[in-house]
Amino acid sequence: MTFADALGLGLLHGPAELLPVSSSGHMTLVPWLLDRPYATRLDPELRKAFEVALHAGTAFALLVALRGEVQDAARGLDTRRITLLVGSFVPPAVAGFVLERPIERRLGTPETIAAGLLVGSAAMAVADRLGPSGRSRDEAGALDALLLGLGQACALVPGASRNGMTLAVARARGFGREDANVLSRHVALPIILGASALKGTRLARRGLPPGMAARFVVGVLASFLSTLASVRLIRQVERDRSLAPYAIYRSLLAVAVLRRARRHPSDRVL
Repeated sequence: MTFADALGLGLLHGPAELLPVSSSGHMTLVPWLLDRPYATRLDPELRKAFEVALHAGTAFALLVALRGEVQDAARGLDTRRITLLVGSFVPPAVAGFVLERPIERRLGTPETIAAGLLVGSAAMAVADRLGPSGRSRDEAGALDALLLGLGQACALVPGASRNGMTLAVARARGFGREDANVLSRHVALPIILGASALKGTRLARRGLPPGMAARFVVGVLASFLSTLASVRLIRQVERDRSLAPYAIYRSLLAVAVLRRARRHPSDRVL
């Protein structure tokens, strides 16, 4: 991994995480499409650790940029909100603990990521098109929490997108687009911070190859700054915008990936 890879992926991670396009899919597919050695030659465990580091940079930037919203949520913490946080946290935490390794071994190829993009696009488009919009985020209950958690668990599949799946669930459950985005953010931060802490601990025990620490720092700083600069995108999405443009973009990216994979069947992400 070069410094250019670390910087470029860090800058990409902010907007890719804030929009329902799958940051994990982009972290793999963009270097692969550009023939960067990061996608095929870097140790898979190190690549995953780097992506978690980028998530940590994004999470801290969100805490800074949305500190007012976070403070309001903390001051208004009650049984309903605790149920929402716990209920949406448990399914992805359990699924990650049980299925993390099998998913990493079997679902990291361009074709499987493209499939995740396509299936996620369909779920987003259908839920956004057909879902009612009469519910407020303050009405979210235990069943909503569980379903949002299952959406986050499905997002362990590369290409599915945590943001995309939680938005699809929220829209299908009748929440308006702005409220769906707020719910998606609120249930995301505990998962992002928890995964960052867990994998950061593993990385600290394992250590980094010589010279790699500086590249991690560059990536994390770039992710932090690009997230701060991209927070405005959240506000744009919340203005009753349809999810259809994101579904179309994801589908076009998946088609491009499948076409290249067909032309170069031996070129695989390790």
